[in-house]
Amino acid sequence: MKSTIAAAAVVTALVTAAVAPLGATFGASAAANPSLAPLVAHADWLAARPHQADLAGKVIVVDIFTFGCYNCKNVTPNLRALYRRHDPHLAIVGIHTPETSYETDRKNVTTNLAAQGIVWPVAIDNDRALWNAYDTQAWPTQLIFDKHGTLRKTIVGDSQDQAVDDAVNSLLAESS
Repeated sequence: MKSTIAAAAVVTALVTAAVAPLGATFGASAAANPSLAPLVAHADWLAARPHQADLAGKVIVVDIFTFGCYNCKNVTPNLRALYRRHDPHLAIVGIHTPETSYETDRKNVTTNLAAQGIVWPVAIDNDRALWNAYDTQAWPTQLIFDKHGTLRKTIVGDSQDQAVDDAVNSLLAESS
């Protein structure tokens, strides 16, 4: 088990190192048509479903994850720290896209999100509609939208807390 976790960490580090010079931006369809529309139109949510008006004028971090993913769990503490800032110009929204059948069960999702301290709205994406809409390739992926709803940064993998923080802080500093 430890060797599997270590191997996963090495693969993540290699992928991160390879894509960092490229700005860690992936997904032709998301890049070509950056929009929050698929997210706000999605019907299945845990916690309150965010509406366009709730997100207007805010920097939005969309975390695409699955609760059993080791690397996804590594980004959660930083997302919790961002959430605790209570910045009125920042929103965090999750998209739970399961990898296994166990992760499709709503009770398992709610239990694991509570254990991980995830309290922001989370879309349940069992049919991978949002995964496909954002042309997601891997867990975890953070999509960072500016105050106008334009996708400005896509970060794939864990161990990139500083890149997430820098993108968020830079976008928050931009005038509306």
